[in-house]
Amino acid sequence: MGKSQAADDGKHDALYLRVSGRGQDTASQEPDLKRWADSQDGPVVWYRDKFTGKTMDRPGWNKLAKDIEAGKVRTLACWRLDRLGRTAKGLTALFEELVTRKINLVSLKDGLDLSTPAGRLMANVLASVAAYETEVRSERVRAGQEVARAAGKHLGRPAGIRTPIKVTREQDTMVRRMKTEGKLIASIARATGLSRVTIYRVLDRPAAAK
Repeated sequence: MGKSQAADDGKHDALYLRVSGRGQDTASQEPDLKRWADSQDGPVVWYRDKFTGKTMDRPGWNKLAKDIEAGKVRTLACWRLDRLGRTAKGLTALFEELVTRKINLVSLKDGLDLSTPAGRLMANVLASVAAYETEVRSERVRAGQEVARAAGKHLGRPAGIRTPIKVTREQDTMVRRMKTEGKLIASIARATGLSRVTIYRVLDRPAAAK
C-alpha cells in the first residue's frame, strides 16, 4: 500500500506501550517502536498504560479497543507480547478478534507477525507459555504456604491487626467509572483485583484528587 493510499483509508497503525507500576516508564520500549513506526507509510497513534497486565480493562487499552471496534486501526504493534496482557484467555481472544477484523499484530521482540499462519501459531504458543509461567509461580507460592503451615508458622497479618489495602489512583478511577457505568461490584472486583470490601470503602470516600 502506498503512502497516499494508506493515508486516504482513514486508518492508522497503533503502537501500544505498557508498564505495570508508576515507578516504571516506557523508555526502553519506545526506540524500537519508533524505528518501526518510521518505516511505515501511514499515520501512527501511540497508546500508553501504567497498569497491570492481568486485566484487559485499562484506560489506554480501552481507548485502543474502541478505535479497533470503529475500524480505525490497520496494524497493532507492541514491543513484546506480554505488554498486551499476561493471560492466555485475554490474549487468544484478542488474536481472534484481530484476525476477524483483518488487523495485523506485530510484536517486535517476539518476532511475531499475525498476518502469517506461522505468526498466528506462534502467538497462541506464546500466550499459552505466559499463562503457564503465571500458573507455575502461583503453585510455588501455594506450596511454600503449605510447608509453612505444616511447620506451624502463621501466615498473613497478626490476629486483630488490620492494614488498609493500598488502592492505586488507576484502581480508584476504574472503580468509580465502572460503578457509574452500572457494573456490578463482583465485576469491578474481577477487573481491578480488589476485594468487595475495599471497593465499598473506595466508593464511600471522596474521589482522589486528579
